[in-house]
Amino acid sequence: MNGRDTREVLPSRELARKAVRLALEKKGGEIKLFDLRKLTSITDFFLICTGNTDTHVQALADHIVEQLELQQIKPWHVEGRESLRWVLIDYVDVVVHIFQPEVREFYGLERLWGDAEIEEFNDEAGAPS
Repeated sequence: MNGRDTREVLPSRELARKAVRLALEKKGGEIKLFDLRKLTSITDFFLICTGNTDTHVQALADHIVEQLELQQIKPWHVEGRESLRWVLIDYVDVVVHIFQPEVREFYGLERLWGDAEIEEFNDEAGAPS
């Protein structure tokens, strides 16, 4: 199965929430889930989170990809694993962005998509069900 098949197996909201839980498990910072369904046809959800170091960004990306692959959910495309400053994991209907703090601030995706409905998650107690 490739990433394009995930929509048929798992609704995008459920996939987004799984990704949030996985980011929380690896202590992703400032986790925000953007519901873009009313704003664009590009994707349904953006998950944006912060990793504090190269190692943390890599751990977050690896954990999300590996754990979802165990459920037969594979990304369509992954970018940024070389520099580990911004890793993008594209599941078509859900796109995960893992930034180092200064890169997240520089690109300002939160400002760009500020009209979206946004949920914030900062610790496992706030994990989506």
